[in-house]
Formats: sequence, structure tokens, C-alpha cells
Amino acid sequence: SDTTRIYKQDNHVLGTINTDPLFGKTSASMNFELLPNYFPFAIPGTKDSTVADSAVLILSYKGFYGDSSQPLRISVNEIAQSTPLDPYITYPANFPNKYPITLGASLAPTQTIDIRRLGDSVNNRFEKANNQIRIKLNDAVARRFLKTYDSTNAYRNDTIFKTFFAGIALRAETANPANALLYINLLDTNTKLALYYNTSTTGATIRDTNVIYFRFNSFNSGDANYITRARSGSEVANRLTTTSKPDSLVYVQASPGTYVRIKIPALGGLTNRIIHRAELITEQIPDDANLLTSERYMEPPRMLLLSIYDSAKKRNRNIPNDYGISDGGPNTANFGGYLTYKSVPGYDRLAGYNFNLTRYVQGIVTRKDTSFALRLTAPTNDSINYTPAYPNTSFSQMFYLSPTFGNFVGDGRVRLGGGSHTRFRMRLRIVYSRI
Repeated sequence: SDTTRIYKQDNHVLGTINTDPLFGKTSASMNFELLPNYFPFAIPGTKDSTVADSAVLILSYKGFYGDSSQPLRISVNEIAQSTPLDPYITYPANFPNKYPITLGASLAPTQTIDIRRLGDSVNNRFEKANNQIRIKLNDAVARRFLKTYDSTNAYRNDTIFKTFFAGIALRAETANPANALLYINLLDTNTKLALYYNTSTTGATIRDTNVIYFRFNSFNSGDANYITRARSGSEVANRLTTTSKPDSLVYVQASPGTYVRIKIPALGGLTNRIIHRAELITEQIPDDANLLTSERYMEPPRMLLLSIYDSAKKRNRNIPNDYGISDGGPNTANFGGYLTYKSVPGYDRLAGYNFNLTRYVQGIVTRKDTSFALRLTAPTNDSINYTPAYPNTSFSQMFYLSPTFGNFVGDGRVRLGGGSHTRFRMRLRIVYSRI
């Protein structure tokens, strides 16, 4: 698909999927900066008496996609000074080679993450929280931030700080049997670098144990979340070539992923009639060989978008007359696209997506509007060029589709029946009356 953007406020993704027979492998890495709340910065207390206890990287866990029964192994490294992050760049998630990140020294031993336990509560003298990923960093990291750095060197200002410490890089090991992606929010208060230390104030006889936090700053912190899809050897790899022959199977994967082109050639030849209902019906084709494994935990996207792709301007356009946008957002509840399930013989839980094209088809048969080639996607941070319904078609505007109106990055994939499938055929159902 086209470039996928992940913005600072979005949930970022970290992990690896190694055994998806339909769509192949996925790996996701995170790179980001955590900063003091202000500059110049100084550790509270008397520096000479300060003793570094520990440094803990804490990440706000927002959920997962995939198989939670298999642990993930995560490495934590410093970002090399040769490839610093730029806070003013929104890095393209699916083109990591454009802005490569070089790893520096390791900051902690490789961590084994049990996804099933990430919702457990943390209750200590400093905080009460849950849904945290906590990684204890090397003792040398704590000494570096608490003893070596001060307001005369690294903590003078943010520019200088970044020359001392370029940020944190997280990578998931790709060894089997890892099969999950974690979702982490950097701006959430649960994400921080916690520096624990004890010190005494001048003249004090009792030492105090304290903690200070470095956090992700939406203005000054850089971040790059890279997602790589490797489809070689998967079923979809054999279906990516465009042909004039209708496909029996089609594949939609959440961005950065795959999309489907849909043509309805007979639609333009329909004579004028009253269209009571026109509905595009799409149904999942389950992977029978993996119903109890990958098909069970690789869920379909929660929403698909049916649109028109303007190849000249390289942008999506809304389906005329049916897809609407108001102050509350798109009319997805009426237009369609939300994931639904039904029970059919042989399958207790079959996914499907339906789209209401009634007014679009009416315009084609009555006014001879254009019958477009359509595109089916699972969008993340996408946009659409919106033109209101007939007769108010003289203006259009771009509308941003945040994850609220789509999917989290990488969250979902589904194999659907194409136009030539024998049982679960993609079809346009039209209910009409002749004039």
C-alpha cells in the first residue's frame, strides 16, 4: 500500500509475526526519545551524596495483535549518534530504509515478555498502575543519568542532551515461535524512564529514596516506528499480480498492507430503474488448515474502507452519494465497513463486511454517472477526498481518517472471497423496481 504514517499520539507497534501462512511475516521496531521535563535540568538533592539505585524503562501497554501465548524477546539499545532522530519528521512506517536507524550499545539484557501478564498491577511507594511493560536497564545507565550527567554538560539544553544520548531503540527477536505485535503509547503517562536514587540534603542525616521521570515530549521528542512485511513464501505472494481475470480469493491487510481492486463491469449497462437497495457483500474465506492456530488469533481488521482511487492525484475519493462525512466523522454505521460475524454451515464465526451503495447505483442508472473501479483497504491514518452528495458536487475537501475511523497500524488481516469464488463470492446485491 501507500506510505503509512504513525503520529506521536498514535499507539506504536513492537513485535514480530513469524508464522502467518496467508500473509507472511511482520516485524516492528520502535525508536524514540525520552527527555527531562525542563532544561537546564538538575537531579534534586546533593550531587556528591547521590547514589544511583536503578533505571527502569516503563512503557504504556495498550494491547496486542496475534498470539499472546508465545512470549516476545525484546532487545533495548541506545540509538547511535550517527543516526539521531529528528522530532520534526514523521517517519514513514513502511519505508525504514529511507531513514535508517543504527543501533548503539545495549542498555539492558534481552527481555522475555509474557503478554498474558502485561495487565498485572504495579503497586509501590512511587506509583499504582497496570498495563505497563517494565524493563530494568543496566546499572551503568542509572549511574550515567544520575551521576555523570548534570546541568553543566548533558542537561544544559535539549540539543546538547541529544548529543550525549540519541534515544532508545527497541527490537523484537525474529526467532520462532513469536507471533504477536504489542501496542505502546508514548504520550501516555505510563511511558517514562524512571531513575531511582537516594540522596541527602545538606546537613541531613536521613537519606531519601526518590525517583525522577524522563518522558516523551510531543514537541521535542523524535520517534520512528518501522514495520516490515515479508510475504515471500506466503499464500498472498502468489496473488499480488494484477490480471484481467476475476480472482476467487482476495486479501486485505491493515496498513502497511494489501488492498483489493474491485470492478463491476455490468453496472454501467443497467437501464433506469428505482434502486431500493444496492449492497456490496464480502465474506471471509477461512483457512481450513489453520482454523485452530493462525486463523484463531490473526483477527480480521475492525473496519474496511471502500473508496475510489484517483491514480492521477494519488489519493482516495469517497463513493459518490453514499459515503458521507459530518462533524461527527464518516457515516460508517450507515455506509458499512465495520466487521461483522455470522454463522454458516461449517463455520460458527465467519467474518464479513457489507457496503451500502444504493444512491451510488441510482446515480449510475438514472443520471448515467460514472461506474468507477473501487478499492477495498484496511486504513490507518489515511485520508479521503470528500465530495458531498448530488447535487452539491461543486466542491471537495480532504478529510483525515485517524485510527478512530479505521484501524491501529498492522492490526488485522482477512482473506475474502473474490468474484469467482464458488461459495463465498463477492457480489453486488440489488433490490429494484422497474419504471
